[in-house]
Amino acid sequence: MFDGIQRRVVSLRFPRLASERVLRHCRVEGPFALTLKQQNANRIYCLNTAATQKGLHQGMSYADARAFCPDLQSRVAEPAQDQRFLQILCRWATGYCPWVGLEGDDGLVMDITGSAHLFGGEEAMLAHMRSRLMRAGLSVQIGLADTRGAAWALAHYGEGVAPSGKTQAALKALPVAALRIDAQMATTLQRLGLRSIGDLVQAARAPLNRRFGPTLLRRLDQALGAEPEEVSPHVPPPHYAIRMSLPEPIGLVSDVMAGAERLLGQLCAKLKAQEMGGRQFCLTLRRVDQGHQQVELRLARPLRDPTRILPLFERGLAEIDAGFGIDLLRLEATQVESLPAQQISHVSDGGKDKLDDLVSRLGIRIGLENILRFLPADSHIPERSFIMAPMAYSDPAEGWSRQRPRPIYLFPPEPIAARGSRPPKRFRWRRMSLTTGRATGPERIAPEWWLEDDNWRSGLRDYWRVETLQGRRLWLFYTPQNPGWFVQGEFA
Repeated sequence: MFDGIQRRVVSLRFPRLASERVLRHCRVEGPFALTLKQQNANRIYCLNTAATQKGLHQGMSYADARAFCPDLQSRVAEPAQDQRFLQILCRWATGYCPWVGLEGDDGLVMDITGSAHLFGGEEAMLAHMRSRLMRAGLSVQIGLADTRGAAWALAHYGEGVAPSGKTQAALKALPVAALRIDAQMATTLQRLGLRSIGDLVQAARAPLNRRFGPTLLRRLDQALGAEPEEVSPHVPPPHYAIRMSLPEPIGLVSDVMAGAERLLGQLCAKLKAQEMGGRQFCLTLRRVDQGHQQVELRLARPLRDPTRILPLFERGLAEIDAGFGIDLLRLEATQVESLPAQQISHVSDGGKDKLDDLVSRLGIRIGLENILRFLPADSHIPERSFIMAPMAYSDPAEGWSRQRPRPIYLFPPEPIAARGSRPPKRFRWRRMSLTTGRATGPERIAPEWWLEDDNWRSGLRDYWRVETLQGRRLWLFYTPQNPGWFVQGEFA
């Protein structure tokens, strides 16, 4: 890539990335640590300098840490947020060179070949990085060398700069663990008397290859430059957001809808290029007084059709207070899902699209979680033969089986006064006097003994379909093990 120019690589390690990310937003005086549940125990995940000075260390159980340091303040760690913050630092580092990648969970690797002169040399560049990170409240360990492995070793075990062409001399005194090998291999090498990288270089390679395999020698050659190791730049995930600044403030709903239509067309084109569909959208409106208002939209299905999405914003925009005017619009797809292109068919599926649009409109008013559909369940118990799931997050099922007719309306069993094992000729139910016209049954259903259910403690049930002379078609059952009659459902 750079013919005739010696390659130079910088490794940045943030030893307290997680704790310092939290402390940037809430200052804490004294010992502070983040905890994470590991192997059924709450352990120290990351801590600040004050906690380290108290003798605490990473991996220590939280109970022991509180015993050593009663005034320890703690919070629950969020590794996902830490990775997001590391990606933000990765974008920040591109201000120094274009080739920046992630190095584990707490570091960055940068190929600064041909970039150092823009900052007055390598020493000036590293000093500029360190000062900016310190102002941001982040501690950092920096290593600079000709290879990626050597830079990593210097950042983790001997912070400093290896002069160009003198990588082996800079790594000679570092422990063998600086070669990015696992702890067990490093321990075995130390027991054999190979404690430093210099000892490993002088040892015979053939016995090492037989004993430890090719991994050890490959890491050694990568660190010394005998085997190349590239720096792959981190490619951030696509960000689906479009913004538009207005030369003059607007306030009418029609004007805001026109702006949203313009943004939506660009955003949907971006979604289409990535074969994605938006499930949730957020339209942010900034007023001239710097106030912000948002209109959130949740859809029943992922979409990227502007003509179907735009009308759904109208209800939310009608409730917006524009104040003295809106001067900026920002539309973001906050949740996206895969939506691959489909083959165009002569068979129209417009009915499904209309149903999805209807669910989306109703979901804006009452919430998508409140629109439910019935799905079959594998159980012969009447009240367990179905489940209710949000319609927006489930697909219709075709596995409905109808071996025996079931009532259209089920309710908890309601007792009635009757005797005998056959349906009564006359009975009272819900203050109504009913006369049996025809009874069909019985259908015996046994309880599911492997499940605890108080409603089935009476044992077996004999179900009957009873048609009354008054027009009611009821579902009655009799419990022979604990004699009694109950009404549980009603047919259409």
